[in-house]
Amino acid sequence: MASAAHGSDATAARLAPQVKTMEKKPPIPEKEVLVRFEISDLNVFYGPKQAVFGLNLKIPKNRVTALIGPSGCGKSTFLRTLNRMNDTIRHSRVVGNILLDGQDILKMDVVGLRRRVGMVFQRPNPFPKSIYDNVAYGLRINGYTGRLGDLVEHSLKRAALWEEVKDSLHKSAFALSGGQQQRLCIARALAVDPEVLLLDEPCSALDPVTTAKIEELMFTLKDSCTMAIVTHNMQQAARASDFTAFMLDGKLIEHNETSKLFTTPSDHRTEAYITGRFG
Repeated sequence: MASAAHGSDATAARLAPQVKTMEKKPPIPEKEVLVRFEISDLNVFYGPKQAVFGLNLKIPKNRVTALIGPSGCGKSTFLRTLNRMNDTIRHSRVVGNILLDGQDILKMDVVGLRRRVGMVFQRPNPFPKSIYDNVAYGLRINGYTGRLGDLVEHSLKRAALWEEVKDSLHKSAFALSGGQQQRLCIARALAVDPEVLLLDEPCSALDPVTTAKIEELMFTLKDSCTMAIVTHNMQQAARASDFTAFMLDGKLIEHNETSKLFTTPSDHRTEAYITGRFG
């Protein structure tokens, strides 16, 4: 066990310089924040069970917002409402307002919404196709008729995967490692050029080196994409996000710039969670 701990510390030490080079954009004064999602009075139900209670939150454009909180607090349920993934669950019900650039997503065509708001899940879920066909899939079903190869290459480059797979594009996606499969899923989501990318614990099953690659990828994507990430990793939220929202028992307890929430939380429950007293 001591040897394993030493190895983990050594890995963290190697990654530290890389993490330090990732420079966050400076926080924007509240009056200048451009809002991508505006959520108000949101309540989510699974049959008679209520999972989210009266949530109010603004998700800023071209920033990373982390959602933290203990298991079962409603983080993933809330994330899934942002592109109506909960529509696929029987007896689920959403009450409240979710505006995407001022438009009510509950009244939007769901296919068009998911083209604008992509999602990456906790475990990689590549299709049983080649690497190339995985990335091209969304383009094809959306009727894209241009040069598929160019967009596939561009998407793989945006996901920091091109150099690793450029000579094996027509091999099965299942031949990739777990971390490569997760980046392939990110490339697949990016291929249709979404305005928002939702990430539901995308690094929970990955090693520290691959986790660092995905965090670095998030930094490079911020100029063109708004991101919201669910994570149980406090260090990841502190490193990778600009804003953090803490949820507990289906309720939003606190939302602030990440640096402020982690150093001077305004609610004693937030402080208790981030210092490890529960969760």
